[in-house]
Amino acid sequence: MSLKKINTVLVATFILFILWFGTEYILSPETTAPGYGLPSWPSGDGGGFLVVKGIRDVVLALVLGVLLVTGHRRALGWVLLTEAFAAYGDMTNVLAHHGSVATALGVHCLTATLMVVNGLLFLRETRKVAAAPAAPAPQPVLA
Repeated sequence: MSLKKINTVLVATFILFILWFGTEYILSPETTAPGYGLPSWPSGDGGGFLVVKGIRDVVLALVLGVLLVTGHRRALGWVLLTEAFAAYGDMTNVLAHHGSVATALGVHCLTATLMVVNGLLFLRETRKVAAAPAAPAPQPVLA
């Protein structure tokens, strides 16, 4: 299987997973939140912040999807590297609030690290295209 196919399958999996997970946070945050890894449910109106997380995840997935569908594979690699910071941030949030270390590392850190690997693979796949010199512009013919 070619590197391009592997990258496409991996990023499509990320897109579907992030889209599904984000949608779950929007539609039913109370049932999805325990899987995030924090030790307690937000008090008062704090549940609304879970919907914000869901919206963030859906937008992250849509950005990846647009880049994949439009064929901007090098940009897709860079965006995967950048979006991995969101998952590393989730990991840090869970650890900072004394949440589940297993979830922080096994879900958030693993997801972020796989995104970094996929992003680097996209950059490797597209490095020859990016490094290729541009063809010289045709010179006008003066008569």
